[in-house]
Amino acid sequence: MTTKNLQKTILDAIEEGLAALGESPKQAILFHLESTFKLRREEIPKNLTEFKKALEKIFGPGTPYVERLILEKLYGKLNLLSRNEHLDLLNGVDFLRRHFSHLGGA
Repeated sequence: MTTKNLQKTILDAIEEGLAALGESPKQAILFHLESTFKLRREEIPKNLTEFKKALEKIFGPGTPYVERLILEKLYGKLNLLSRNEHLDLLNGVDFLRRHFSHLGGA
């Protein structure tokens, strides 16, 4: 998988994970990310640290729940099992990037 394909898959998983909260909440979150945190939708996969910080400001202690929703969608899209439900978004995506890099992709 190329870096570009992985970035698109990450973005799709983020949108699907947020949509699990409801379509209106997803749209509100994406709007808030852009207007308050200056993080445009298409830039999220390249700025996951900033995305996570924004989620923490929006959801507070509920952030790990949202991260797990996103990771479940991401691992599902890649036909992988998430073996460690305690992974946060950054570590989960870092693992995938290393995995695909090792395979000669991303």
